[in-house]
Amino acid sequence: MKTDDRLDSPIAAMCREKGMKLTGQRRTIAHVLSESDDHPDVEELYRRATAVDPHISIATVYRTVRLFEEKGILRRRDFGGGRARYETTDHGDHFHLIDVDTGTVMEFDDDELKALLAEIAARMGYEVATTRLELYGRRKKKKGR
Repeated sequence: MKTDDRLDSPIAAMCREKGMKLTGQRRTIAHVLSESDDHPDVEELYRRATAVDPHISIATVYRTVRLFEEKGILRRRDFGGGRARYETTDHGDHFHLIDVDTGTVMEFDDDELKALLAEIAARMGYEVATTRLELYGRRKKKKGR
């Protein structure tokens, strides 16, 4: 098995569908992003990518992220904290809850909320094309603490 075969990923497949050339380093970055279950910033993505290939530079990660964003593969998110974070565009509309104390970003989906948003848009004479909702919260303290 070639190294590139082990690093094949859903994001690499999206790149191929868009006719992008996949260098070994881009393939590694695509693999790392596909394996992420969070919303990494470039610094975190660089840390993870260099664990796979120590020859990847931070500049390569920045260029690759920018290219993936331009091609519609990644979506930039700003959840505060001064750093853009990224997620793939292939898993549809969903919502985010950001813990203001830890910076943890949790994804959630809620059909009732989507229906309510569609109802609000309809009352205003619109149809929902896409949604973006970010809730910022603090975990409730348990009673007795």
